[in-house]
Amino acid sequence: MQKSTPLFTPVLIAGGLILLVSFAIRSSFGVFQIPIAEEFGWLRAEFSLAIAIQNLAWGIGQPIFGAIAEKIGDRKAIIIGTLLYAAGLVLSSFAVTPEAHQFYEVLVGFGVAGTGFGVILAIVGRASSDENRSMSLAIAAAAGSGGQIVGPPIAEALLAVMPWQSVFVLFAVAILTVLLLLPMLRAPSDAGPAVLEETLSHMLGRAFRDPSYTLIFLGFFSCGYQLGFITAHFPAFVTEVCGPIEPGSLLHGMGVTTTSALGAMAIALIGAANIGGTLLAGWLGKSYSKKYLLAGIYTGRTLIAAVFILLPVTPISVILFSIGMGSLWLATVPLTSGLIAHIYGLRYMGTLYGIVFFSHQLGSFLGIWLGGRMYDAFGDYNLVWWIGVGVGAFSAIVHLPIRERALPTPQAA
Repeated sequence: MQKSTPLFTPVLIAGGLILLVSFAIRSSFGVFQIPIAEEFGWLRAEFSLAIAIQNLAWGIGQPIFGAIAEKIGDRKAIIIGTLLYAAGLVLSSFAVTPEAHQFYEVLVGFGVAGTGFGVILAIVGRASSDENRSMSLAIAAAAGSGGQIVGPPIAEALLAVMPWQSVFVLFAVAILTVLLLLPMLRAPSDAGPAVLEETLSHMLGRAFRDPSYTLIFLGFFSCGYQLGFITAHFPAFVTEVCGPIEPGSLLHGMGVTTTSALGAMAIALIGAANIGGTLLAGWLGKSYSKKYLLAGIYTGRTLIAAVFILLPVTPISVILFSIGMGSLWLATVPLTSGLIAHIYGLRYMGTLYGIVFFSHQLGSFLGIWLGGRMYDAFGDYNLVWWIGVGVGAFSAIVHLPIRERALPTPQAA
């Protein structure tokens, strides 16, 4: 039996801070949609495709970095990811064509993979005791939401005093600072001798033959679609569609006087609400079925999105939507990663979660790309919203048949 450990360990603290910085930068890209498009006279789809490619590269890179971490070490994987992240941001600051932005976002996406959930959650999971694991994963995921709270407003504030190119360079410096946290990331291996006898290829074969793994893979798609679309397009959507902020209103008194500022604030509100929602999901995951909790989260997202798009978009509805959707935002992450750890063990959790996460990022790619293409084609985002409602309902359904029990492990010879 694994020895009990404190909830807040150096590994959890360092991992949470890395996720905070990484996600602060990643979540701010939607704020750059309008400034970059207006400077170069691009269609909305051009920079949207760059963000979509970033998310797809993140998804492709996640299982790769999971395998790198398991083969050569967690910290080496994070170093590689950090350097790619910084290089992509600096090179993007010099890009003057859509194709250049789209190419350099591949580097950024791989950088997010090396500093994101797949690598960090596997480290945190191995360093946590059985009784603390669900909550530890939730705290780490919530730290990513902390980045979402500060990232977009910081980007919006910086854009008011400097060009977007300078903001990208500052963000590159910020991501390099996470290397200072690496000495704290010393996670023990939780694998017993029997599990260590099993090779990665053998475990992948067992997972791929298990229908539950396929259902988890399919179910994570809508999470990515909804998060990708909202992160990339919601600031612009609010800027253009939301009703005016009335002088004398509470928002106006808080300094939020334009719909552009409200759009950035909405992403931050989603992140703030998500901290509570993710921690609650982690706490519930200790005692209740993770698959049913996931089905409930996707059902809630579906209903919230449908109601929001059916009603007039006002500052109040934007705030209520941001809080409601935010409370369910990354609540899927500790439950999905915890479900994988419970069924398939911790030894190859990074790679197995990374493969499932590819489905998430494929959804992100489509949500972001379709958002830009359909906006250019129809002049609004309505159809993209309704596709999100449909895939959310699909995810709620496919989680129900999952067999939530640990696979038997092969015995050591």
